Amino acid sequence: MDLKDKLIASFMAFENNVDIDHPVHDVRTEAIKNFETKGFPSKKEEAWKYTSLNSLQKIDFSIFPKEVNALEYRDVKKYFLHEIDTYKIVFIDGIYSSYLSETTHDGVDICLMSSALTKPMYKQVIDVYFNKVASKDESLTTLNTAFSREGAYIYIPKSKMPKKPVEILHFATGNEASLLLQPRNLIIAEENAELQIIERHQSLTSNEVLTNSVTEIFAGKNAIVDYYKVQNDASTASLIDNTYISQKDTSVVKVHTFSFGGKLTRNNLNFYQNGEHIDSTMKGVTILGEKQHVDHYTLVHHQQPNCESHQDYKGIYGDSSTGVFNGKIYVDKIAQKTDAFQQNNNILISDKATINTKPQLEIFADDVKCSHGCTIGQLDEDALFYLQTRGIPKKEARALLMYAFANNVLESVRIPELKTRINKLIANKLGVRLGFDL
Repeated sequence: MDLKDKLIASFMAFENNVDIDHPVHDVRTEAIKNFETKGFPSKKEEAWKYTSLNSLQKIDFSIFPKEVNALEYRDVKKYFLHEIDTYKIVFIDGIYSSYLSETTHDGVDICLMSSALTKPMYKQVIDVYFNKVASKDESLTTLNTAFSREGAYIYIPKSKMPKKPVEILHFATGNEASLLLQPRNLIIAEENAELQIIERHQSLTSNEVLTNSVTEIFAGKNAIVDYYKVQNDASTASLIDNTYISQKDTSVVKVHTFSFGGKLTRNNLNFYQNGEHIDSTMKGVTILGEKQHVDHYTLVHHQQPNCESHQDYKGIYGDSSTGVFNGKIYVDKIAQKTDAFQQNNNILISDKATINTKPQLEIFADDVKCSHGCTIGQLDEDALFYLQTRGIPKKEARALLMYAFANNVLESVRIPELKTRINKLIANKLGVRLGFDL
């Protein structure tokens, strides 16, 4: 039995363990039908032209963990942003860990998706928001929807702001020989609300782990959402991250993606602008080595006039790593006065490294300011020589140039402690120690 057939067969067992009378039951049932029709994406599809899932489909993944594995905080402290106080929603092998978590209902709801999907007090919000912006056609999103049960539920009412940032952490421990995880997050910031989130998926085992995650984010009028994704996983961990964002008038949503590790990582990031004077920002830094593979697929759909979007992705590729950037800006006919920027710059520091980049514009309005571009090159040898003449060893000089290359992405990180952590991760990835922070 291949993985697709196993998933379809497992759906009935999954449904027997959840409330089939809940309205989400119909959503799940329709989603599994869509997945059964479409199956896993293949390289025949333009959006997946450079990323193959064939090797993952041959692995006999466990769909449901058989037992809960406890973790001590001291064993995973380094994966938390422990330098500051945060709310924490922590999952171990897909199971919520109350011991490692800190949730709240003090004016805001920072808690569990399983509670939101089953408790009557959340029904009105679920009916309005759940599965409303996530794709009904993208096969891996529909697969997640079919098995949606657990994840983070964050609801920030009008004019509210949590007292501290929120961390969402998923740990895989290796209890199973191979494990498939499908977390589902729903994040709502109503009018004038503000929110900061840091998300991380971390494997603690050499066993195979595949995470198929879906996050829906809704930003109301004047809302501000800062979302940070830290991806620095084990060489046997694969991540497919599907994020869908719906914005209303004058809202600001920024997503920073830091991809430093993992066997295969695919980031599907989709912005939908449903109002005027909206600001959407996507920034990313990718540093890969070995045979790692990262694929960034972005979409910004400008549907109303007077909006902005900014995309800036930087990639550094060594060894036999592979990078993919496929960014699309779509401007509707009525979306006049749109200001859209898209840039993807890449450095290859190995002859065996590969980058495939495809920035795209589809513009149907005639009064817009849109630009896109990409570069692929190597480090500036003149600049490298200059630094060496100033007494800086070649290895450190190369690292300095790479830091400078990524700096305009890092400088927009609004949590200082996270910025310091990212700097350290970059230094570790480059194999150097530098005595300053950018």
